[in-house]
Amino acid sequence: MSIKDEKKGTKIAVLGAGNVGATIAYTLTIKGVCSELVLVDIDKAKAEGEAMDIRQGINFCPSVDIYAGDYPDTKGADIVVISVGVGRKPGQSRMELAKTNVDIINQVLPEITKHCPDSVYVVVSNPVDILTYTLVRYGISRNKIIGTGTMLDSARLRSILADRLEISAESVHANVFGEHGDTSFVPWSLTTVAGMNMFEYFRSINRQISMDKLKEIETAVRQAGAAVIEAKGATYYAIALSVNKICECILRDSRSVMTVSTLTDGIYGTEDVCLSLPYVIGADGVSQRIKVNLNPDEDEMIRKSSKAIKKVIDEIGI
Repeated sequence: MSIKDEKKGTKIAVLGAGNVGATIAYTLTIKGVCSELVLVDIDKAKAEGEAMDIRQGINFCPSVDIYAGDYPDTKGADIVVISVGVGRKPGQSRMELAKTNVDIINQVLPEITKHCPDSVYVVVSNPVDILTYTLVRYGISRNKIIGTGTMLDSARLRSILADRLEISAESVHANVFGEHGDTSFVPWSLTTVAGMNMFEYFRSINRQISMDKLKEIETAVRQAGAAVIEAKGATYYAIALSVNKICECILRDSRSVMTVSTLTDGIYGTEDVCLSLPYVIGADGVSQRIKVNLNPDEDEMIRKSSKAIKKVIDEIGI
């Protein structure tokens, strides 16, 4: 397909037409988030097939011009979604993917940044914190780089808590901080339910929650993705919905607070890494960092997570 010479409305480029990239493109289309969407993949036939499949059902969705293309076709994209790389296999940790996917990202970046120097980049591929940092080191403006980080983990946490309390997840405000991986943690001191501190809420309904139970919940959240991979081989629906939400916030400049991965700048004693903390997301990407008050244990956990990510960065030599 020829390069789109004139951009009409909002435009998103999705790099990678595998399960994750294709599902992201499908979700963005049925939600009508953008008016133009281009899929780019090294397997051009796969990208064309995915675009064609979605396009054939466009009569049932908001109008979106979706097509397969190459890097020049991404010119003018407001957002570039990066979902290239090798997927995680059953039993494989996110960090084991690091070296291969960093090499792939480094091959992609010169091509995409040539045509999209001012786009906001949303990094989806794993290990997301390492790959987000790779974009930072490449020289893209820091505020223009957003890793999905623990956004999905936070959604999983809210869902689990809501199920246990038998209430809507919309009434639960809870987040997962740190690495999108083994050293992630829940800052329970910041968790609220129905506007109350979580522990106060439990007392208000004459129930108790032990630290052992909270640890069980954290473990369930941390292992949720691996459980899906074990059962069906990959995860792509929930992460696509997460990316959709981020893209909506950028294109509508909604300035929503999200727990996403970006450069920490040393906050809480972290090192030179990308990990997940709350940020305000709008048209320019990350528009504001929010410094929340962590208790001493939580402060130590964010440092632990930072060190784990830094170790991988140093080993790879990013």
